[in-house]
Amino acid sequence: MTTQSNNKIVDVVTDRIHSASNGSLFFSNSFPEYGDEYIGHILSDLVDRGVIYRIGRGIYLKTKSTKFGLVYPSIDKIAQAIAERDNAEILPTGTMALNILGLSTQVPMNPTFITSGSARVVNVDGRSITFKRAVPRNFAIKGEKRRLIVQALKAIGEKNMTPDDYSKIGSIIKRYIEPEYFESDLKAMPTWIRRVFLKYSNK
Repeated sequence: MTTQSNNKIVDVVTDRIHSASNGSLFFSNSFPEYGDEYIGHILSDLVDRGVIYRIGRGIYLKTKSTKFGLVYPSIDKIAQAIAERDNAEILPTGTMALNILGLSTQVPMNPTFITSGSARVVNVDGRSITFKRAVPRNFAIKGEKRRLIVQALKAIGEKNMTPDDYSKIGSIIKRYIEPEYFESDLKAMPTWIRRVFLKYSNK
């Protein structure tokens, strides 16, 4: 590769990053038309120049710095970007699923996601994002809210469900009917969770 070609690639990568909005995440494979290793060097140089920030191994962020520090995207957005990079599906579990649905005020510092990709732990600015490999059945549910509700119910557990839990979950189910794929989604659910959906979805 000639020096002229190298400079052109650097200019293309730099221009794309400059035109991206704050909060955008970049990886070595964010520029698939070029080699990952070479792009990695370019991104490292842009970190040295203060154009982007390295927030984890191989993870770069375009953001602004304030007197309170860097402005980060949500941990969920970071996890989703990593999943897209790896061409994998993910679902938040446990406290994070409950928090997203408004069933818990706790915000997990080190969230866990199930993934259709490889199991791994990614460290991001002192926090860890855990990806646990899960069987395909977990991703068979197509309703966007429905699959999240299923994870929330699993986090609570059938034996721990209180009348208040049923009431809150029921309200969410009624709010997000998502009729498309309903029947096929039911078949992918554990039996007790299926009963909850049938009870509150008027099906």
